Amino acid sequence: MPRIDFSHLSPQERLELAEDLLDSLKDADIPLTAGMRAELDRRNSSFSETSAHAVPWETVRARVRQRDA
Repeated sequence: MPRIDFSHLSPQERLELAEDLLDSLKDADIPLTAGMRAELDRRNSSFSETSAHAVPWETVRARVRQRDA
């Protein structure tokens, strides 16, 4: 597949495109490699220890958008 040049889009437009692409995969059945599964298992097992430091996605997105504005 040929590479697509997105340099003509602003950072905000690229961020929105990335969000749309990720959202489009929400219900997709994507196979995981053994490495991906191991990483997910590692993160899940440490979640209870680190969840107090978690930041909601909406907060992260707002910070990124403020920074890029």
